[in-house]
Amino acid sequence: MQQITIRGLDPDVEKKIRSIAKHQNKSINQVIKEIIHKEFKPKHAPAASLATLAGGWTRHEAELFKRTIASCEQIDEEMWK
Repeated sequence: MQQITIRGLDPDVEKKIRSIAKHQNKSINQVIKEIIHKEFKPKHAPAASLATLAGGWTRHEAELFKRTIASCEQIDEEMWK
């Protein structure tokens, strides 16, 4: 892959990039690549909105949901006469 040079970078942005690289023990190049990839990556994967419904709950959340809807699971015999 060819090389890209970035000129005129705001000093505060450069400091932030360097700080991220240092704290994450990564090269400046890797940090910038990750930022670029994040920007150009599709915002939502296909069916991403379903991910939280399809196995995305913790056991505690699932049990809480079951308890919350328990009254809706009971059949009202009078209503079905």
